[in-house]
Amino acid sequence: MLRNPIHLRLEKLVSWQHQTFMACLCERMYPNYWAFCQQTQFADPQLYRRILDLVWESLTVKEAKINFDSQLEKLEEAIPSADDFDMYGVYPAIDACVALSDLVHALLSGETLEQAIEVSETSITTVAMLEMTQAGREMTDEELKLNPAVEEEWDIQWEIFRLLAECEERDIELIKGLRADLREAAISNIGINFSQ
Repeated sequence: MLRNPIHLRLEKLVSWQHQTFMACLCERMYPNYWAFCQQTQFADPQLYRRILDLVWESLTVKEAKINFDSQLEKLEEAIPSADDFDMYGVYPAIDACVALSDLVHALLSGETLEQAIEVSETSITTVAMLEMTQAGREMTDEELKLNPAVEEEWDIQWEIFRLLAECEERDIELIKGLRADLREAAISNIGINFSQ
């Protein structure tokens, strides 16, 4: 799928930065899962919210002791199957779950770089797939690179990256600020508005 120089640049970051980057992208995918659950009553979207909140907590609270193994099990049960739903919204919902699952795996394994690249690609894929679905055709990588929605997603990923890259050490205020901004914006990578 779409490669971007950001994937090379992520190598310069350390694990807390990778984790924060992934948490930001999951925060932007959460409304997609929430909207799908609202439409289908498939699962309680609060489960996703709680797991993501625990991730944020682990990034900002030094003594946070969280059993991410059990969180991963809960999450895996709450991932919809595309075969069970005849609606487009299942795909962004699955992508959101895959991204959160990658993030939790990264916390468990300490392998954060590859997972950060995966989550970046998952988020961009959600955007690209919607654009192609709406256009009713496949698009080349060249076309997608010039697509405004795809460009906007890369811009946001770069913005998050740059804020993190400027930090010498873990900056709790920055992490909390990113989280607050994204939750306040309450809009997903494909423009779904999260409204309580």
